[in-house]
Amino acid sequence: MRKGVLFAAISYTIWGLFPLYFKSLHSVPALEILLNRMLWSLVFLLGVLTWRKQWRWIGNAVRQPKLLAGFAGSALLLSANWFVYIWAINHDHVIDASLGYFITPLVNVLLGFVLLRERLRPGQWLAVALAAAGVAWLTWQAGHLPWIGLILAVTFGTYGLIRKTSQLGPLEGLSLETAMLFPFAFGYLAWLSLDGQNALITQTPDVKLLLLASGPITAIPLLLFAAGARRIPMTTLGLLQYIAPSLQLLLGVLLFSEPFDSHRLTGFLAIWAALLVYSVEGLWLSFSVEKQGV
Repeated sequence: MRKGVLFAAISYTIWGLFPLYFKSLHSVPALEILLNRMLWSLVFLLGVLTWRKQWRWIGNAVRQPKLLAGFAGSALLLSANWFVYIWAINHDHVIDASLGYFITPLVNVLLGFVLLRERLRPGQWLAVALAAAGVAWLTWQAGHLPWIGLILAVTFGTYGLIRKTSQLGPLEGLSLETAMLFPFAFGYLAWLSLDGQNALITQTPDVKLLLLASGPITAIPLLLFAAGARRIPMTTLGLLQYIAPSLQLLLGVLLFSEPFDSHRLTGFLAIWAALLVYSVEGLWLSFSVEKQGV
């Protein structure tokens, strides 16, 4: 239990500090950062698979067209999520990105209702209504939808839904996804190299090292998260997940000095109230089930 909490907390803390990493790569286009992330993540994951001698799953996977189609979809969702997040960080939208991960749990509830025909409890309906009010307020104040947060929440929520029903574990699944993205990433980076625009050739040594480090920086928190999720209840995991967007919000306000006036705060307060209702309702339900079991 303690190890599980520690692993999950470390993974969410690393994700919460991601803006520091991507801000240091502001001189590299978002698409190129994404492609390097795909490429070097696969290299790192192949090293982990080799170390663990974990190759048997590949033969079974390639013989299942339905599984491959599902992972092709999840790979596209993952790449879209990564790209929007990187673009947002490097265009001074750290707070908008944090909003996406604050509302992701509530988007998951809505996806379960729409796609899986899950029945929502009154507390969940109240949480969704409060979050919708917060998003509506932010839209009215800004004059447009908070599209960065909504895209991040929908892509990551849908990605999680696909992976939830997958037959492969986190390590194998991410390896398959990055393998599917590899031809595009390698081909585009090769074309940039021929055109003399590849950051791995043109940038300073420190930027090159940061790009090469994108593999372990991407994979390590995912592996820690998987290890933690196996050891702790979902309610505990659900509460820990707010570490990442909270850190991102603090970085956006305190370190990067992004605007966060009273109008914006009001919208976030409505969303935080929704998350409080959602979390308390989930904890109460979990406590009631455990009490009945006793």
